[in-house]
Amino acid sequence: MFKKAYILKLYVAGNTSNSVRALKTLKNILEEDFQGVYALKVIDVLKNPQLAEEDKILATPTLSKVLPPPVRKIIGDLSDREKVLIGLDLLYEEIRDRDSDL
Repeated sequence: MFKKAYILKLYVAGNTSNSVRALKTLKNILEEDFQGVYALKVIDVLKNPQLAEEDKILATPTLSKVLPPPVRKIIGDLSDREKVLIGLDLLYEEIRDRDSDL
């Protein structure tokens, strides 16, 4: 069965506790549920402010799902796994795929 590839960007501001927590939480979600079907780019807005400006990032940490469309963004430390999956339209996909495997 063909799986979609997800392209994600995580915008952080330096090495703050919220940034570290968001990255750790996101990596756990991705490794658990999306093995091998994602690309994650971490962007430090302190080092690359122009990238944050181009993508209209107003707060950090912010997770942006670039592909598949539509683009979705979640702001915060991503500690609520279900909210992350729902916010990125991934939970619905995960449930539908699981049901189709039955």
